[in-house]
Formats: sequence, structure tokens, C-alpha cells
Amino acid sequence: WPSIFLGLEIIANRVTFSHRDAGGSPSLLDLLVSLGRNHHATLALEDLKAELDYSSGTMVYISGRVLEHSVGPWLNGERFVIA
Repeated sequence: WPSIFLGLEIIANRVTFSHRDAGGSPSLLDLLVSLGRNHHATLALEDLKAELDYSSGTMVYISGRVLEHSVGPWLNGERFVIA
């Protein structure tokens, strides 16, 4: 399908350790869409000292190259992310 984004990644049932996106541009935002069932994940933005609810249906725009981010273990269920 047509997209304004240059790349698309699907992440399934994976903990994402703290990182910055090396391939991104500092001036562009990345759209992260959290999907799945019955999970209670948290998106941590270390530079901002913030933890955001990252439950299914959550959409977040961040500059992945600028902000260090991670998703730790969740309690149960399946988790999918379109990034």
C-alpha cells in the first residue's frame, strides 16, 4: 500500500532494549503503533525520564534518533508493534 514513510517494521513479542534509531533523521518523527491482546507494556523514554502506557491501540510519534527509548517485559498476552 502507499505510504509516506520510508520504512516499515513489524516487531512481535519482543523486548526492546534501550536504544536510539541510527537510521532516522533527527528532524523526522517515527510513528509507533502498539497492537495485540491483553498486554500491559510500557514505553520508556529515558532522556525524558518518562514511562508511557503502551497498551494495545496506542499510537506514539517520537524522534527515535534523538530520544533513547525501550519497551521492557510485559505481564501477559501477545504484543505487536508497527514501527
